Parts: sequence; C-alpha cells; structure tokens
Amino acid sequence: MKLLRFGPQGQEKPGIVDADGKVRDLSALVADIAGDVLSDAGLAQIAAADLSVLPLVEVERYGPCVAGVGKFLCIGLNYSDHAAESGLKVPKEPILFAKATSAIIGPNDTVEIPRTSVATDWEVELGVVIGKEAKYIDEADALDYVAGYCVANDISERDFQAKRAGQWTKGKSADTFGPIGPWLVTKDEVPDPQNLAMYLDVNGERMQTGSTATMIFSVAHIVAYLSQFMSLQPGDVISTGTPPGVGMGKKPEPIYLQPGDVMELGVEGLGVQRQDVIQG
Repeated sequence: MKLLRFGPQGQEKPGIVDADGKVRDLSALVADIAGDVLSDAGLAQIAAADLSVLPLVEVERYGPCVAGVGKFLCIGLNYSDHAAESGLKVPKEPILFAKATSAIIGPNDTVEIPRTSVATDWEVELGVVIGKEAKYIDEADALDYVAGYCVANDISERDFQAKRAGQWTKGKSADTFGPIGPWLVTKDEVPDPQNLAMYLDVNGERMQTGSTATMIFSVAHIVAYLSQFMSLQPGDVISTGTPPGVGMGKKPEPIYLQPGDVMELGVEGLGVQRQDVIQG
C-alpha cells in the first residue's frame, strides 16, 4: 500500500493510493497515518477495506507521509563511496545523529536556507518508518518492526555541522530540513530494501545516483542496532544515509544550494519529491 497525508500544513488528512493510481480519503477508517495505524493489525485493517467506497481526492499538497514522529534518527556515512568523497573513514559501527522533528515538511514543500548559512547541501536517502515498539531486538527479526519506507531528503548545513562545534545535529535540524514522502510504502511492497535505485537532481542536473545495495549497514542491522540503545516507537523515522554526489564532495570546489534552486529526488518504488529553495 501507498499511504499518504494530504491537505494544508497542520490540517492533513490520511489517504491511500488505489489500484488505479488515484488518491482516496482514508478519514472514515483512520484518524491519521500514525501510532497504532502503523502496526501489522492497523495496516491489515486498511488493506482489507473496500477502497472503492472512499472519496476520491485531488491532492493539492502532500504532507509528511507519517504524523506524530517521536524520533527522527539518521545514520551518517552509511555508503562507502560517500565516506570517501567526504574524506572520512568507513565507520565500524553506524554513526547516529538526531534531526529535530520540527524540520519535517511535506515532500514538495519549500526548503529554506538558514539566514547565516554558507553551505546548505542535499542528501537523498531511504527513510524507514517503525511500525511497532522495538527494544533489544535481533537483526533477523528487525524488518518485522518496520511499517514501511519513504523518500527522505536529509538536508544539511555543512558549516553548522562540521565547524560550529559539538554534534552534527545543529547542521541537520533547521526548519524545512526534513522532507519525507510523498508516500509511506508498506513493507510488503518493498521485498528487498537493499536493492533500491535512488537519485537527486539540482536544477535538472544529476548530482546523486546510487543504490541501497551499497549501504554499509543494512536496514535490518540499523533497526536492530538502534534498538539496543533506545526503544523505537511507531512512527519513528530512520534516515539511512546517502550515496555519493553531495555538494560538499564536488570537485574542484563544493557546490551548495542557492535561493531559486530546485531539487528533485526519488527512490525506486517510493515516489518523487520536488522542492523549491528560498532564503530563510
């Protein structure tokens, strides 16, 4: 299933893409795409519904594909070729940082460059949405705790991240730095999350081309690993790292986002995002 949220910011309603590719309003079945709705039982209830009786919707705006995100966790340097372009060693364990949930926006919402930014960058990533509480779980069982997957853009301010002291979080958490969606694609439609092509364009120029096949740590490993340090809750989002081609790694000089730029990005089977960039 392709689940989504549509409508004005702060007033989003739950929706689903039907067999004909049309959007149906799920409000009669669920309050939102969040919490228990993401459980196996909640998703099964939606899957069993007769979508033909639900209202059709002309979507003017897609909201973030999941609501009530408690934690927005990110994995750094999870592609060996991206680590190389960053001039950093391949990590022995997943590098974890947090992104403020206030950074979350819809997949096509406007992205703002922070006022003091000098190095705002792009990162297409596979997003993982947790469906049920995961605590001290084994890697072999980890995907059972996943509700589904989405496209994520881990927008990053490199100067804040690397040169302003402390952890990466301050370079990752500006308002609008976390587009997710357009859909939450349930795990039954993604039989192998380690074999998904992905790309990102800026102003029509291909910047990133990659595949989740080259991730250092798999989705299953990441989910199990994180569950050893904290419980993962329904609706938590994990952004799993980016392939090479970020602006920071461009030669001979880095290239960073400017007002007026347009990003387009996608992950195979999970949809496409498009964001206009403005000065914040």
